[in-house]
Amino acid sequence: MNILLVYAHPEPRSLNGALRDVAVRELEAQGHTVRVSDLYADRWKSEVDRADFPTLTPDARLLPVAASKTAFDTDTLTDDVKAEIEKLLWADALILQFPLWWFAMPAILKGWVDRVFAYGFAYGVGEHSDRRWGDRYGEGTLAGKRAMLIVTAGGWEEHYSPRGVNGPIDDLLFPINHGILYYPGYDVLPPFVAYSVDRLDEAGFEAMAERLRERMRTLATTPPIPYRQQNGGDYRIPSMQLRPGLGDPDAAGFALHLNGAGPAS
Repeated sequence: MNILLVYAHPEPRSLNGALRDVAVRELEAQGHTVRVSDLYADRWKSEVDRADFPTLTPDARLLPVAASKTAFDTDTLTDDVKAEIEKLLWADALILQFPLWWFAMPAILKGWVDRVFAYGFAYGVGEHSDRRWGDRYGEGTLAGKRAMLIVTAGGWEEHYSPRGVNGPIDDLLFPINHGILYYPGYDVLPPFVAYSVDRLDEAGFEAMAERLRERMRTLATTPPIPYRQQNGGDYRIPSMQLRPGLGDPDAAGFALHLNGAGPAS
């Protein structure tokens, strides 16, 4: 497979840097072709602003969604964004790797998503009618490809358990897994999460590295998180409400959007 790993950590000598190297080496040992987008090393521009739309006239009001659509349709996106889109189209699988900072991805990675997931490429595609509401949530430009997260967290695993004070890790990562990756069509694999990383010793790192190697060895075969397809009949269109009778009657929130058993972290 062709694999794109988008890496977001400012320190190459960090645990994240070591885990990135473990992942890349194992993937290449399995015969995959790997490309890495190192956002900090590349000094990736994270903010969306007028500079992203060079054909926008100085007196025009910046409407980011409309400007993104026009730039994509006219092939006037900036070169750095075009290069990342080309990588996404090339890759059979996408890995986003980052430390969990304040319950979310680092700003530079969010900025990569904001700029690269352009209107007409990652969203705003497909028919919108009383039968379909666009090609999204299981369909779209990136359908048929796989994606997963490699995440490090300073807290204990128990803190991110179903009854943990930080909230369940699957809920915290739902906006990324479902809202960023599944939305444009990826089959989203359960995330690889490393906990208590600030207290890791050499033996602990090796155990963690071997667990990551195993995930890389099974990248092509791991069953994806069973999210419901938007246009598969489970949701009323255009209200996008889950139909009565579907799902566990006691389920609420994110769990409603899983078809069957929930994901394993």
